Amino acid sequence: MASDFSFDIVSQFDAQELRNAVDQVRREVSTRYDLKDSHIEIDLTENDINVNTVNEYQMQAVMGILIQKLINRSLSPKILDPQKIEDAGGMRFKQLIKLIKALDQETAKKLSKMIRDNFPKVKPTIQGDSVRVSSKSKDDLQAVMVYIKSLENIKVPLQFTNYR
Repeated sequence: MASDFSFDIVSQFDAQELRNAVDQVRREVSTRYDLKDSHIEIDLTENDINVNTVNEYQMQAVMGILIQKLINRSLSPKILDPQKIEDAGGMRFKQLIKLIKALDQETAKKLSKMIRDNFPKVKPTIQGDSVRVSSKSKDDLQAVMVYIKSLENIKVPLQFTNYR
């Protein structure tokens, strides 16, 4: 039997599911009566989503549809980091929505410190874009998972992988 049990805390998402969700948003925007003929542009790149609309109401409507489609495809809306709505000229508005693809160092340090402070028998270590949490007890690890899921001040989606 293994002496230490561990799991990794990561922040990642399925890019294909995101692509499917954006395609569904495009389809719904092209058929919805209040957005139909407004020439809304939604461009998905590897690191962000660009939305170009005629007014701010349409921008909010597209954002609402996008969040709904993400949830329907089992993706967390926390992967989206919407930037400020800007004037694009020609009576149009644009918004850049950055995608959160990995756990940043600041969040990893914050998670590690919270785990160390609340669970003295558990050892968190930062490994690149993940936090490895190890302990001699599976019960302690499960308590850490429950604690992390209950945190509301973490702005990135977290998954638990590599549980052994």
